Amino acid sequence: MDTQTNGPGGAAHGAGSPRIVIIGGGFGGLCMAIRLKQAGIDSFTLIEKAGDIGGTWRDNTYPGACCDTKAFAYCYSFEQKTDWSRKWVPWSEILGYMHQCVARHGLEKHCRLGTEITEAVYDDARNVWNLLTSTGESITTDVVVTATGQLNRPSVPRIQGQDCFEGTAFHSARWDHDAELAGKRVGVTGNAASAIQFIPEIARDAARVEIFQRSANWMIRRGNRPYSKLAHRILGSSQWLSRLYRSWIWAYYEFFIYPIILGWPGFRHAGEWLARRAIRRDVADPGLRARLVPDYPIGGKRILVSDDYYPSLNRPNVTVCFEPIERISPSGVVTIDGAEHALDAIIYGTGFRSTEFLAPMEIRGRDGRSLAKQWRSAGPEAYLGITVPGFPNLFMMYGPNTNLGHYSIIFMLERQAHYILECLKLKARRGSARMEVRADVCRRFNDRLQKQLAKTAWARVDHSWYMDKGRITNNWSRSTSAYWWQTRRVRESDFEFAPASDSENLQPGLAAR
Repeated sequence: MDTQTNGPGGAAHGAGSPRIVIIGGGFGGLCMAIRLKQAGIDSFTLIEKAGDIGGTWRDNTYPGACCDTKAFAYCYSFEQKTDWSRKWVPWSEILGYMHQCVARHGLEKHCRLGTEITEAVYDDARNVWNLLTSTGESITTDVVVTATGQLNRPSVPRIQGQDCFEGTAFHSARWDHDAELAGKRVGVTGNAASAIQFIPEIARDAARVEIFQRSANWMIRRGNRPYSKLAHRILGSSQWLSRLYRSWIWAYYEFFIYPIILGWPGFRHAGEWLARRAIRRDVADPGLRARLVPDYPIGGKRILVSDDYYPSLNRPNVTVCFEPIERISPSGVVTIDGAEHALDAIIYGTGFRSTEFLAPMEIRGRDGRSLAKQWRSAGPEAYLGITVPGFPNLFMMYGPNTNLGHYSIIFMLERQAHYILECLKLKARRGSARMEVRADVCRRFNDRLQKQLAKTAWARVDHSWYMDKGRITNNWSRSTSAYWWQTRRVRESDFEFAPASDSENLQPGLAAR
């Protein structure tokens, strides 16, 4: 079946409107959709493979799941929420906010849920994209915006014998809420951002929790607490005051946390002192304290925030095992020292396949070139993390090298939505059917970016989820201010254009907006 982007769950394709498909219903996809609506563009469809919007905040429902960026910075600047319950809020509150955004901006009619795009192929002759769904349906569109995120495909390490384990096993991002953990012996592999949130929760009821730690992480207290009624009244009474508070949060991350990532000595020492103080104050066992201090500079991997992880290690039913796992037996875990750890359940808090951008979709651009193959040989890269040579009219949200180690990803998503909208306006002004970033522009940008990344703390570790084959592919190299500056406008000379053969590819009036 071959369809356009109109129909059930999609916006009508009016005469003269560019057809736009947004793939993904998380923060990135919703941001793009709202910005299109605000620009007067209605001819778009947001396609989400799951039965609901929400992205990572729909999927991660484990006990204690919480944002590790302050709530006031983890919402759209144009849709500021002032009644957050706490400084750092749980997943359910964030998901509720996302649903509010959908309702407030009338996105329901544009959303097509329960539809998975498996393949996107560019038609050189017609200058359109043909999208194939998992059910065999074909969708034709002029422009594709991918917003599939970096943290959506759980990573489960391959361990000998894991298929023969007779207990319960699952990844934290696919939490088994039917699993009864109370009174059980639970093993946790991983001790990073997700694990430090759910471990204190399950430790309250489990008979025993064993944490298998591969490496230590730098962690500081977050000081989470509820907002008072007075704070809600003050921040809710004035848009100016709420923006000022948000700006203060941004300044803290930009001028304190970011220099830590750069490795500036004074800031690095201050960050490590805060982290070591948290260990001293919250962990009773001196021997354990020493094993919790990382052997790499702070900022080399994600800096974690928690108020209750370290205190949970003092519980008599919680132990940390530092021996690597050799194999999994039917009854538990065997470490390389030969010790057998009897378990009823294993929870993988092992993160995501973050460097496999856009997978498992197959993307083919001009002349049938495969994006996966291109990235496999050269590594994932894009111009500003948004667009790739050889793939016209394809734009990415949260693409390569746009993750942050110090501030809210919402900031980056807003900048990308702005840039993509400006690209669409430029394309319309020129009357072009095809818009494609120049290869030399993309090459110079990424060469410069990698040189900048080599000076950061991320380059001082051998392995992290920011890396692919030793190359940093996930993170932005500079400050958020620098990204704002580089995406504030579109340079026409950075792109190549092909004239439109059909005037219906143009949006009347778009060029003037």
